[in-house]
Amino acid sequence: MKIIFVRHGHPNYEKNCLTELGHKHAAAAAERLKNDGIEEIYSSPYGRAVETAEHTAKALGLEIKILDFMHEIVWGEPGGKPYEGGHPWSTADEMAKRGDDLLDPNWQENSLFKGNQLIKHNEWLSAELDKWLETMGYTREGNAYRVRGNTKRTVALFSHGGSSVSAIAHLMNLPYPFAIYTINPDYTAIIEVNFSDEEGTLTVPKFGLVHDAKHIENLKTETIFGN
Repeated sequence: MKIIFVRHGHPNYEKNCLTELGHKHAAAAAERLKNDGIEEIYSSPYGRAVETAEHTAKALGLEIKILDFMHEIVWGEPGGKPYEGGHPWSTADEMAKRGDDLLDPNWQENSLFKGNQLIKHNEWLSAELDKWLETMGYTREGNAYRVRGNTKRTVALFSHGGSSVSAIAHLMNLPYPFAIYTINPDYTAIIEVNFSDEEGTLTVPKFGLVHDAKHIENLKTETIFGN
């Protein structure tokens, strides 16, 4: 199975939709994706992701299936507003500047992350992601997935910078600060994750593509990571 993660286009966050530029991004992404053999389309429930997905769904004649757990991450102190106090990318940058180990498996105890709502949100997202993958024929066993049944398909998942990187960190068994520091998806950037289809075996997914945004290189962008 191949999962094609696609970030939404340029958004109006206040109205939770795409801007005119965002629709141009989404149309360019649809043109880029139309020959990738996508059989199913999934999306975050948020408007900016759904509107991005609609361009590809229309081009391919497919319906959009909503995955609630792929809505944007919750960020900030418990009881605080989402994204209060910066965002994951600036926090990981600060870790690097301090000389902290971005590969520390106990990153949740780092003073820059400790107590952040993100930690519980990541745990929830990871659990829900595994439930979804089980319906697709992959059962989590430790740090790998057991292949069960016919898993040969290509799906597109439209979401957000933060939630897509959270999902990928779980799939690849990467510490979250390392993933968020090294993966910076631009608007409608494409990230491909490939799973083995050999039934009965254990598989850890591999990257097929990490950051393809060439389709919008001629469109003026204002990159805001993590939103």
